[in-house]
Amino acid sequence: MTALTVRLPDEKHRRLKALAKSRGTPLNRLIDEMTTLMLAEFDAETRFRLRAERGSGKTERGLDLLEKAAGY
Repeated sequence: MTALTVRLPDEKHRRLKALAKSRGTPLNRLIDEMTTLMLAEFDAETRFRLRAERGSGKTERGLDLLEKAAGY
């Protein structure tokens, strides 16, 4: 595990500590959970962009597939 020093404004640090306390979790765990969510979002966006790139220029094929799925 890696230790990380993060500089935050005092007010933001106070609010994060209050949030962690309200959830009954240590601040380190709260930050770990927040970064996990952000990384999952980043991974999903990356996958979406790669798929969009692969589908670039294939609009007609995509529309045909949508029509087929809809049963038209």
